[in-house]
Amino acid sequence: MMLVTYIPRMLPLVVLSKMNIPPLVLNWLKYIPIAVLASLLAPEIFMNETGLDISLNNQMLLAAIPAFIVASLTKNLFYTVFSGMGAIIIISRFLG
Repeated sequence: MMLVTYIPRMLPLVVLSKMNIPPLVLNWLKYIPIAVLASLLAPEIFMNETGLDISLNNQMLLAAIPAFIVASLTKNLFYTVFSGMGAIIIISRFLG
């Protein structure tokens, strides 16, 4: 099991460490974690059981607004998660 887990992680590092990667590709690779995170969060924020929900009844969307503001101002993951969790607690207490 260790080899099955380790080889797919190690092999690209070994191969790519010997290559000269163009700056354009490196710039493009910087956006992959952001794109993956956005693709994981968007359905949770914008969708409900029946489909797209961008109304004021969507608690996840309302909680995402202060979290997004904190993220853009502080660029700190801890503060962003803390503000999002705090917002969802407050919103669910008053709207839920």
